[in-house]
Amino acid sequence: MSRFDYEQARFNMIEQQIRPWDVLDSRVLDLLSAVRREDFVPPAYRTLAFADLELPLPNGFRMWTPKMEARVLQELMVQSSDRVLEIGTGSGYLTALLASEAGDVTSVEIDAPTAADARAKLARHGFTNVRVEVGDGARGFGNETYDIIVLTGSTPLLPERFYDQLSAVGRIFAVVGEKPAMRARLIHSEAPGVRTATDLFETVIEPLVNAAAPARFEF
Repeated sequence: MSRFDYEQARFNMIEQQIRPWDVLDSRVLDLLSAVRREDFVPPAYRTLAFADLELPLPNGFRMWTPKMEARVLQELMVQSSDRVLEIGTGSGYLTALLASEAGDVTSVEIDAPTAADARAKLARHGFTNVRVEVGDGARGFGNETYDIIVLTGSTPLLPERFYDQLSAVGRIFAVVGEKPAMRARLIHSEAPGVRTATDLFETVIEPLVNAAAPARFEF
């Protein structure tokens, strides 16, 4: 059996999946080449690291597709001065991408073994500006404020707490809604109390554990 060519697969991912999804920022494309996605996926799926698939994780959740990771990174326009809050660490790959560009990243994972695994991977790859916390971040986390907040699971409603944790000039990425209608939304805070929201694309991803949901009528 011939040896799997990871570099060719990575090149194909960028050219056949990422660029066609309007991800053309050279900084993002260079980052996808530099941060080895195959080192973050579960070992059984290593050769599928570059496929246009949501790969399953041991805790029952799934990684985003490569094109979604890239598109979100491009839309957020992460700067070296940014403080980032990520809700849902998962494999740690998106965490690594964010940490490659940001000043520091706090990533919150509700599943302790998943958090430990991601923490170890990030340390092995030399990321010293990441803190992986175990906790429920579906309605915010801690008392600090951040320039960027990213939710990696969907939420039917985006809790007001996330706006409270956003700096005066910051942005939030969240997939908002319920199956079968969810929208990937980018929210910009331009001044205290001044926000604009842009729906980027339609998608369906699994909800965060304990995601905020609208009240239901009971008869």
